[in-house]
Amino acid sequence: MSFVEYSEIIQEGDVVIIFLGHESMMPVMVQSGAQTQTRYGVIRHSGDLIGQRFGSKVTCSKGGWVYVLHPTPELWTVNLPHRTQILYTTDIANITLMLELKPGSVVCESGTGSGSLSHSILRTIAPTGHLHTVEFHAQRAEKAIQEFKEHKVSHLVTVRNQDVCKDGFGITGIADAVFLDIPSPWEAITHAKSAIKRKGGRICSFSPCIEQVQRTCEALLDHGFEEICTLEVLLRVQDVRTVTLPLPDFGPEEDSSSSQVASDLSQDEVQNSGNTSVICRTATPPREMAGHTGYLTFATKPCD
Repeated sequence: MSFVEYSEIIQEGDVVIIFLGHESMMPVMVQSGAQTQTRYGVIRHSGDLIGQRFGSKVTCSKGGWVYVLHPTPELWTVNLPHRTQILYTTDIANITLMLELKPGSVVCESGTGSGSLSHSILRTIAPTGHLHTVEFHAQRAEKAIQEFKEHKVSHLVTVRNQDVCKDGFGITGIADAVFLDIPSPWEAITHAKSAIKRKGGRICSFSPCIEQVQRTCEALLDHGFEEICTLEVLLRVQDVRTVTLPLPDFGPEEDSSSSQVASDLSQDEVQNSGNTSVICRTATPPREMAGHTGYLTFATKPCD
């Protein structure tokens, strides 16, 4: 099992996602002889998981069942242990697109945090790319190294425990893209520019406050970056549902178009309850939705 390569069979040492429902999942490290407790009963790793195919339906000790899923960066984002606030798929997708990441890309990141974005970057740049990620907090850096080994992606990533604003990324002139998620990204622009390759590259900064964005944009301009833009991504999921709408009554006269509409309706779609009505599907916006997460500022380093 690897987060960047699909496997068919569950083996000891793999990380699997136990799917109990759309709102209830958990990551589990498969170990011979171990057990995992769920609300549907016990899952025995040796008998229920090892040797089974990913995606299998597993019956628990109380008779309930769960699905055992192959881990992906998207599933990991919604199930990972939170050491910091994380980026979610809506922002991650735009970051991957706007930084023009692809297999073979060399990427610098700071800070590592809980590793949500890191796993998505690694899948995108595999199998020949490399991620250089910097984490200021020593314990978070050690935990990230451990997780990358468990997820079998450690060959694609280098984790450094240092202050990116003072010490940089540890590389010079080889990065295709740089991502900053730190309190003062404007202080790291100099190191980001030196890390990006001479023929140019892209940079992105994630900041929750507009004051941070202003100072970052000023620093980008001072260092010669071009195509500076800031955007905010808001996810608005539409609710698709079935509704019954009344057909207007225009009186006894019928023209060819109205008779054609009536003839096209199936018996299940037409209801006679006083006025004729039709059943159809419609989409409505949510009454409540997730609000502001942060601003994404992008820029391009021109060729030297």
